[in-house]
Amino acid sequence: MAKRTVIQFLTAFLYNGNLPGFLNGRIWQGPSKSICVPGLNCYSCPGALGSCPLGALQSSLSGVVLRFPFYVLGLMILFGLLLGRVICGWLCPFGLIQELLYKIPSPKLVKNNATRTLTKLKYIIGLLFVIILPLVFFYAVGVGAPAFCKYICPAGTLEAAVPLLSTNPFLKQNLGLLFNWKLFLLIVTIIASIVIYRPFCRFICPLGAFYSLFNKLSYFGIQVDAAKCIGCDACIHKCKMDCVKVGDRECINCGECIDTCPTGAISLGRKVKAADADVAGATNN
Repeated sequence: MAKRTVIQFLTAFLYNGNLPGFLNGRIWQGPSKSICVPGLNCYSCPGALGSCPLGALQSSLSGVVLRFPFYVLGLMILFGLLLGRVICGWLCPFGLIQELLYKIPSPKLVKNNATRTLTKLKYIIGLLFVIILPLVFFYAVGVGAPAFCKYICPAGTLEAAVPLLSTNPFLKQNLGLLFNWKLFLLIVTIIASIVIYRPFCRFICPLGAFYSLFNKLSYFGIQVDAAKCIGCDACIHKCKMDCVKVGDRECINCGECIDTCPTGAISLGRKVKAADADVAGATNN
């Protein structure tokens, strides 16, 4: 969908509108940094104007004082109730990067039973690295650690470490094993993205895992008109994510299945609840 690609690029620009930061290697510290953007976007990216909700959540569980993340968690729940995984499909710069990499001609690994099983990994990673490990660090050594950002997140390596190192040569003197590990994960993610559609989103991303819990509850998203659906599964065959049905937890609401439906049963927009559908049906009759 050309419209979705345009929105993805605009979102990436809005998230990272501090263009001078890419030239001078300085991280934006303005008041907008206290606001979380909906998608995954590293706080330390020199262009970032806002905070990553996943990073902000871990920050609340890190440091020398343990704080319950009322603001961040509340904002994430609000994002989830409004949009669910629409955020993944339309408002995530790292998702866009993976999609662009997938366009590179190469043999492709399509979804199968193994990839569907691997989708459960992101829930385990989220629980372990976003919640459990920061708390373990806090109670063990008195200082928490943003474990996912520190040890895994390839988006942070690409968006923050690479541009900052390119403009601040003195930072290279402090590189060590941890950076080499993160760089290795980034390279693996890039290679995997050429062969597999959005592998980080499908198998690793805790933020996508969190938003997936709201996919069926969200105000805006993709939906199927049961009265028009003939159960042909053309939508599922077209989908490159590990969806079992349209709008389930793995659906990123990209809308690529809409034109595939032979009866026009699929739509993207404000979800029509059962009561609204009954009223609409009565009006049409």
